[in-house]
Parts: sequence; C-alpha cells; structure tokens
Amino acid sequence: MANNMENKKRKVLIRVDGLKQYFPVKSSGFIQEKAFVKANDNISIDIYEGETLGLVGESGCGKSTLGRSILQLYRQTDGRTMYYGRDIDDVAPQYVLDILSNLVSKRKTLDKLRQKEAQLQAAYEAMPESDAKDKERQKLQDVQKEARDLFMDIVQLIGGFFVAEDLTQISEILVKEYKTGVELRRLKNKLHEDKIALDGKISILKERGNSSAEIEAKTGKDKLKLKQSEEKIQQKENELKAIRDDIYKLMEQYKSHPDFEKYELYRDKGINLARLTDEEMRLLRRDLQLIFQDPYSSLNPRMTVGQIISEGLLAHKFFSAHDEKMQEYILEVMEKCGLAPYFINRYPHQFSGGQRQRIGIARSLALQPKFVVCDEAVSALDVSIQSQIINLLLDLKEQQNLTYLFISHDLSVIKYISDRVCVMYLGNIMELADTQELFDNPTHPYTEALLSAIPTTDVDKKKELILLEGDIPSPINPPTGCKFHTRCKYATDICKKITPELEEISPGHFVACHHKLDRVKKKA
Repeated sequence: MANNMENKKRKVLIRVDGLKQYFPVKSSGFIQEKAFVKANDNISIDIYEGETLGLVGESGCGKSTLGRSILQLYRQTDGRTMYYGRDIDDVAPQYVLDILSNLVSKRKTLDKLRQKEAQLQAAYEAMPESDAKDKERQKLQDVQKEARDLFMDIVQLIGGFFVAEDLTQISEILVKEYKTGVELRRLKNKLHEDKIALDGKISILKERGNSSAEIEAKTGKDKLKLKQSEEKIQQKENELKAIRDDIYKLMEQYKSHPDFEKYELYRDKGINLARLTDEEMRLLRRDLQLIFQDPYSSLNPRMTVGQIISEGLLAHKFFSAHDEKMQEYILEVMEKCGLAPYFINRYPHQFSGGQRQRIGIARSLALQPKFVVCDEAVSALDVSIQSQIINLLLDLKEQQNLTYLFISHDLSVIKYISDRVCVMYLGNIMELADTQELFDNPTHPYTEALLSAIPTTDVDKKKELILLEGDIPSPINPPTGCKFHTRCKYATDICKKITPELEEISPGHFVACHHKLDRVKKKA
C-alpha cells in the first residue's frame, strides 16, 4: 500500500481552481433555452509532484472528463488549470502578451468590476430573504468571480508592480522581456531541430558506407551553422539578462510600498493550460500524457509496436526519422515496460490484453512525461494481469518521478496504488484525503457507501452493506444544494438549499458535507 505523504511539503505540479466542464445539449422541438451536461462543476484540487492521486466514483460522475479536461483534450468551460512542470518563460504563451500589452486597460476594467461588486453587495444585503435575493446573490457571485479571475490574471504576471498607479512603463518593459524571451525560445528550438537533422544525416551517411573523413567533410557546413546559432543564442541571452536587470531596478522603486510584498506573493510562474492556444498546448503534450482504458481500440492495428512508440517521438522531434539512436531508445523503453525486443516489428493483434496495455504505457512514457492520466487503465484486464500492470506503473513512477491521476471504479486497486484518494459524485468532489485516512475514517456518507461495497473474504467480520436508494440525478438538471441529498439518509433541509463547501476537517482531509459522519455518529 502506498505510504501517506506530507503534501504540504511537496511541490504542486498541477493546481486546478474552479474548473467547470459543461457540454451543450442539442435543443429539439420548441425548446429554445440552452441546456448543458454539467460533467464537472467547480472542481478545485492540487496534484503534487511524484504522487498518485486516485479518483473514484460511480459511472457518469465526471472522472474521465476531469482527467481529459486537465489535459485540455476537452477545453474546459471555466476555471484555471495551472501547470508548474515548466516555467512560463519557457513557453511564453500568447495570453501573457495580451495581458502585459493591455495592463492599463485591464486595470481600469478591474476597477469598474470592483465598483459594480460593491454596489451589488450593498443591494443584496439590503434585500429581505426571498427568491429575488437568491437571484441577486447569483448575479453578485458572477461579478465577484469575473473580478477575481481578472485580478489573478494580472497579478500572477506582475506581482508587486500592481501597487503602481500608472502601469504604462511596467507594461512596456515586461512586453519587451516577453518578446525577447520568445525570440530566444525560437532560436533554441531551431538549434534543437538542426541538431536532430544533423544526427539523422550522419546516420544515413554511415549506412551508405562513408568514412569518418567523408562524413566530416559533408557535414562541415551543418556544424558551422550550429555554431553560428549557438552564438546568436548567447547574444540573445545577454540581451534578456540586461532587460531583467532593468526590471529589477524598476522594482526597487516600489518595494517600499506597504502592499508590495502582499501582491508579490501572487507572482506565479505556472502556465494556465486553459488559456493556451492549440499550438502552445501541443508543445506541452509530451509532458502530459494519457493511458487509455481499452488496450484493444487505442492502438493502431496497421502500425507495428516500434511505429506506435516512435510516432510521438517523431512528432515531438526527439529524433529524426533516420536516426539510428531512435531504435535503441525504443528498445530501452520497451524493456522498462516488460516488452521483449522481438516485439518491435509485431502488430497489436498479435498480443494479449495485458501486453497491449504495456504497449500503450510504453507509448506514453517514451516521451518522458511528468504527468500521466491513467483512465481506467486496468479495468479491462483480468486480476492477475491487473497486478502486473499496477506494479509496472509503480516501478516506473519511482524510476522517473512520475505523477499519476489514477481513475478507477475498483477501490481495492485505488487503495493499493494511490497516495491520496478523491471521491467524486455528479461532477463535484465529495471527499479528499490520504488513502489510509480515507479508508479508516470516511467522513462523507457517499464515501461510506462506496467503501461498504468492497467485497471481503473475512467471513467472521460483520460488515454493513449500505445501499444507495434511488437513481443518480441527471447532470443536465442536478439537484440544488448538496447533489447527494436525494440519496443520503442523513439529509435535512439545509442539504437541499445550500451547497456545502469543501472543508478541511483535519490536516489533508477535506470533505463537502453538512452532516459529516464523525459528528453524526457522536450525536447518535
């Protein structure tokens, strides 16, 4: 069983804040009002580097959707998904330039939103309790969110500079830094591509029987080009350093302001995945991978194992198509994933389900990712093969410091592989805790019901089976308040009206419930 971790001391790899994933439902007949499937509704969670976060819940609760939304395979409807596996300067997203170029106008917009928020707050507090007040509260919350999101967009990038009355000069120098950084990244990418092309050219010349002297003569111009590129990169790095020195000098003017340090704490070098363009997101695909549920349909039947694994390597320019080093690397990855070398030229139909899943794992891990979503990765396999795949995932995690989001219905598997467990119901997080803590002290009634359904071989141990009555409500029109109240035996009026907040009841243990089980049992 995975050991509990002191999460607060660990580095956050992915921070999800207020994620919503709504899918529009096609209207029919005379119904004009738009309806949405609310697959994920206001999800906030931190995923730590090197951990396995288990995600459980009934079918249709939004587990797979959450995993794919984090990877931006589904573009999230709302919220922020911050990725800290790379520095924002390395990617230089377009949204950063938009914010920095328009700091002055965005600051004015923020001021207007805050004024509107204050007016709505005053009007709301003056109203008597009624349905109209509930509508006014929703309007207030929408403006509050818009203001909060805009504030975070700005202060994440400029930090303590937010105290400046006039952001014009700050906008100019930060835009200059951004553009220089983009140019530097372009030069480095071009150098990387040229090196790969040179390695491929050398491999071809060797295959044709050219001597070392002949290869040197035929690649001399290419090597000179690489040297010139390296010199350009050095010049650009010096230019960027000079700009940053100017930024630090400018910062000294504002450090004495009493609020400088407060805003500086908001400075965040993470990348908001939700704001990236398709091309920018493509650059990060190698870091964020997915292992599919079905090993039978997720592999191209017309490609060999070697071609399946090499496809991503070529797309992300790890190697050139003719580089002899690529096959060596593929064989190395296959060995790590328990695949024999002679499998490299075989097709998927020639393998069992467990072997196919190993191929899928090898395809994902060949790109040296930092975060992997395992979407029901063992559910289609028999128990003996499941254990092999799970142990393989654990070994690879230790070797490569991988971070997993492990989605499964099987709580026994979750208990074995996960460091923390997140319980979902109808698009919301119900409970989140270290694995052992959650299994020993379930605090949400839904978690209690799920755990009671785990089969046991201990005939002497009396175990109450908690049956959940009724059907899962529709995600198109979910219940008000706590979504679980329609099936919860502890539900009261407050559960029907007010949505419970995800509250930390003990270090690392969060639960969203008005009637937490520890308190209910104490009263009983």
